[in-house]
Amino acid sequence: MSDLSRVDQVLRDAAESGEVPGVVAMAATREGPLYQGAFGKRALPDGADMSADSVFWIASMTKAITSTAAMQQVERGKLGLDDPIREVLPELASPQVLEGFDEAGEPRLRPAKRPITLRHLLTHTAGFGYDIWNADLGRYKEKLGIPGVISCQNLALTTPLTFDPGENWDYGINIDWVGKAVEKVTGQTLGTYFQENLFGPLGMNDTGFKLGDDRRRRLVGMHARQADGSLQPMPFEVPQEPEFQMGGGGLYGTAGDYLKFQQVFLNGGRVNGTQVLKPDTVKQMSENHIGDLNVKMLKTAVPPFSNDAEFFPSMAKKWGLGFMINTEAAPGGGRSAGSLTWAGLGNTYFWIDPTEEVVGVICTQLLPFADDRVLSLYQNFERALYAALD
Repeated sequence: MSDLSRVDQVLRDAAESGEVPGVVAMAATREGPLYQGAFGKRALPDGADMSADSVFWIASMTKAITSTAAMQQVERGKLGLDDPIREVLPELASPQVLEGFDEAGEPRLRPAKRPITLRHLLTHTAGFGYDIWNADLGRYKEKLGIPGVISCQNLALTTPLTFDPGENWDYGINIDWVGKAVEKVTGQTLGTYFQENLFGPLGMNDTGFKLGDDRRRRLVGMHARQADGSLQPMPFEVPQEPEFQMGGGGLYGTAGDYLKFQQVFLNGGRVNGTQVLKPDTVKQMSENHIGDLNVKMLKTAVPPFSNDAEFFPSMAKKWGLGFMINTEAAPGGGRSAGSLTWAGLGNTYFWIDPTEEVVGVICTQLLPFADDRVLSLYQNFERALYAALD
């Protein structure tokens, strides 16, 4: 293996130049940890130095964990991928599709043509969206006084579909409903279920919905990118006494913990002698489940929170049961075709490359999502890592 010092340099330069306040990045192979680096500050202007055990809001990186929990319940016969989810969640018994607004500004709704299934939810083909990338949903929520999903209020999930289940792909609150399904069939809160069935067995001791004193001491502050490219601290915290634990984006954790979760998908569901998923389930989750549909660009409707976001815009992307899948190798070096990936709103990113048997994760804490400078850093980190593996 080549020297990993180039990886250090990529991360250090980004922190020292002010492109990011601070960054933690890690990688592993099937055999275990391969690289870790921590550079910059947890918070500007004079926060503590970033460290490997710094705690981040991992946001939508929570989704893959919730999807894994659901697939454990599929293995145990408590959930069925293609059963109508209304059998578990009666709240979804009569989904409505938003077709627009009438001349008076009232929403036009109609019944969905078919029931929602767990597979629809896991693949973001149920019809749910996020107002961050869907102006019509934002208008609907404003009209009816529905809060944002970050509020963790049950009312936040009472939005209509934007298309009939199975007929399109759009990113949204699907995995929050998956979390509720896991809670319903297990009789446990999502946090308790995660702890007993994933975090405990995998040794993910720094991940959870609640911060607590120890995690809060190591918490990385959120920042907002200004028009001139500078970064300003901004207040942010997921509600600590929520009405529902947000399976789509509520977890806090460390890069090291997430790396342990990723390794599940390199090792046939087995880590540290513990089998948390069957090998066939790992294979199933890693395959395309949206057929001819493609993952599309997320076009921002709320610029302070997200830029337009699309990974690998030149290639078709698919979705498995918890992850986006790139259909070609990363241009310019990096992950193989068929790798699994996703991200968190605060600019946290990960990938799982089953072909090269390597996983990587990179965490910063700033908005908007898909920040150009962080995406460039992510790409440079990945390329430097693979160059060191050659």
